[in-house]
Amino acid sequence: MSHTFFAAELEGVATFWRIYRRDGAAFGFTTHDGPLRFEGLTHSPAPGMLPSSIRKSTGWSDDPADVQGVLSHDSITHDDLASGRFDNAHVQIGAVDWETLDNAVLYTGTIGNIRLEGEAFTAEIRSAKTLLDVDPVPRTSPSCRARFCGPGCGLSPLRFTSRSVVHGFSLDESTVLVPVETPRDFLFGELRFLDGIMTGQRARIRALKGSHFVLDKTLHPDLRFGTPVELRQGCDHRLETCATRFGNAVNFQGEPFLPGNDLLSQYPSPS
Repeated sequence: MSHTFFAAELEGVATFWRIYRRDGAAFGFTTHDGPLRFEGLTHSPAPGMLPSSIRKSTGWSDDPADVQGVLSHDSITHDDLASGRFDNAHVQIGAVDWETLDNAVLYTGTIGNIRLEGEAFTAEIRSAKTLLDVDPVPRTSPSCRARFCGPGCGLSPLRFTSRSVVHGFSLDESTVLVPVETPRDFLFGELRFLDGIMTGQRARIRALKGSHFVLDKTLHPDLRFGTPVELRQGCDHRLETCATRFGNAVNFQGEPFLPGNDLLSQYPSPS
């Protein structure tokens, strides 16, 4: 892009921002009074949403930003924000000339904390520098550190993924009844809704209550019977489970036989 912004005293420049959620949904907004389509995405006018000033420094600390808005746009609702649909979503903020559609991305980051206050919200945006705060050196642990069917585990997720439908649920207890052959295999696994009001949302199966799965996510009141779901089996990250159930002990990412800190505090006795 060769366009130079603010080269003239009077220029048609608007702010735009894009949000890419983890479930694949993409949203575009602009401070212009009409929709602008560029780079394959329509940016809807959202005058009630304003990004904070952008600061980019050369230091190691994070360069955070905020986006404040009103829950007046159909694309961003109170339920979606409260249920975590926008958590860790990728965000791009930039400037666009509404006449030529020349544009430049000025800031990228991910959505962190979201605060809801009545009909308004404030979303914290964390820059890529937050990755520098992550310690890349793994800590020793008796349990496996790898995510089940993720990097380091080596197992194919297709082998342990199946589809079913919701046959029952309890809003008060956050439980769902999903017919599967061996429900215990899905303990500590994951459930993803494929249709309906909770489409794309994921929930961890943290316990079993009879034949029902206890989820770590609050169910929406408009959830319906027959909603299709995708289930991923779980793992308790113990060496015994890895070896006997999955035959995958060679990829176990833990140190189950490493002495603990209590061994360092022991001292010899006269006996």
